[in-house]
Amino acid sequence: MIKLFKLSKLSKLSAPSPSVAFDITSKVVRPPATGQGASVAPHDDPPAIPFVWALVPVVALISLLAGTIIVLEGSGHIPLMLGACVAGLVAWAHGYRWEQIQAGILSAIGLAMGAVLILLTIGVLMGTWLAAGIVPALIAWGLELMSPSWFLPATCAVCSVVSLVSGSSWSTAGTVGLALIGVGNAMGINPAMSAGAVISGAYFGDKLSPMSDTTNLAPAMAGTDLFTHIRHMLWTTGPAWTLAMIAYAVIGAGLKSTAEPGSIEAITDVIRTNFHPGLIHLVVPGIVAIMVGFRLPALPTLVTGALLGGVLAGVQGAPIQDVLTAAMTGFAPATGSAQVDELLARGGMTSMASTVLLILCAMSFGGIMERSGQLETLASKTLAVANSTGSLIAATVLTSIGVNVLAADQYLAVVVPGRMYASEYAARGLHPKNLSRALEDGGTITSPLIPWNTCGAFMSSTLGVATLAYLPWCFLNLLNPLIGILLGFTGWSIAKLDAPEDLAKVQDPA
Repeated sequence: MIKLFKLSKLSKLSAPSPSVAFDITSKVVRPPATGQGASVAPHDDPPAIPFVWALVPVVALISLLAGTIIVLEGSGHIPLMLGACVAGLVAWAHGYRWEQIQAGILSAIGLAMGAVLILLTIGVLMGTWLAAGIVPALIAWGLELMSPSWFLPATCAVCSVVSLVSGSSWSTAGTVGLALIGVGNAMGINPAMSAGAVISGAYFGDKLSPMSDTTNLAPAMAGTDLFTHIRHMLWTTGPAWTLAMIAYAVIGAGLKSTAEPGSIEAITDVIRTNFHPGLIHLVVPGIVAIMVGFRLPALPTLVTGALLGGVLAGVQGAPIQDVLTAAMTGFAPATGSAQVDELLARGGMTSMASTVLLILCAMSFGGIMERSGQLETLASKTLAVANSTGSLIAATVLTSIGVNVLAADQYLAVVVPGRMYASEYAARGLHPKNLSRALEDGGTITSPLIPWNTCGAFMSSTLGVATLAYLPWCFLNLLNPLIGILLGFTGWSIAKLDAPEDLAKVQDPA
């Protein structure tokens, strides 16, 4: 994902040097802003919180989430806030001042602001592209070109190509993915299946594209170079993608449209009557694709796409008030067909409000856990039992998944274990590309599978499918960590340090 977030060096895991911000385009480190959210110097921290106490917020959070989501069928917002309260109380009881706890919260929320801005912008883009007829046109063309039997593998393949070129799983899901979900819905295909195929494809490119931020971040944390890292990931991501495509093809072979006979043609006719699909509807997506090709940052690219969508809607005769309403609260079609209206009634900035609140709640919990060192305490126990190469790689993958769950952010899922385990990989004579691959196998790829993670919350809101509903169909995301762990225990593709200069590179991975 091309999201230029500020990534503060984790004070508990780094030397007492100033915090930095990581920019994937310039790879320049910049001093952080001062103020309430500025990090408190590590030497001001109390002693490490014991492992048993660090477990208390985790147990509390899991219990609250399970009770609220599974039993009461509620949302995760309040459990996350209550979990943050427990984490804060544990930190306070062990000597952390409120100023330090607040600094952790504000730092984590600041880390998520890039995600929030992109989330809100994609909500606006969805609204204006629907009002302009862009998404309806793509749906109509998709219905004419695709059949249910190969819809799932085609969806995964298309999203793989788009995300590989753009480096952005979020942009892929919010544009092409949204249209493909509409096509699948019109065909009567289970939306969870469609969403799983979209996400599998989107994260294939997110993981392998040299323009993806996590693809740049992981080797920076481990101490290797970008293209060495990408080549090494092919050992795990390649087989996972191939198996996912086979699974989608097998499932697709047994799929038949559950739509009423003639309903797909009726939907296409309604769209053609109301939106008149034509080449003009490819202009705005084409401009966005060109901006992506020139590696422009995601947020300006999406803002441009949203604005041009509004302009196109106006050019085609939509009243300015309707365009603004679509951008703010979502598109409200009046096509005369209840089925088409239901298909197209989505988007708008306010449609992302619940997701933004979920992210803020999750980052509050994660920020306290990180700032108070409770994440480090939990992760260090995992390292203590990693006696072999296979167990070390498994520990890395599982730690990244754990940070994704607890800190709710894929960047921390790469940074925390990356900085913790870099010296251990070097001490065992393992090439840092093994670490960088494990960070992505566990951190990047599993982030959309967790409902309160920024990525899971985004995918659920954008695609209109609950995270736990699409999770079983995200074959790439489920297989990739397992293959990474399997290769660790078998020794296949595990590279050793064989030159003095290799060791020098990992002395200071950041």
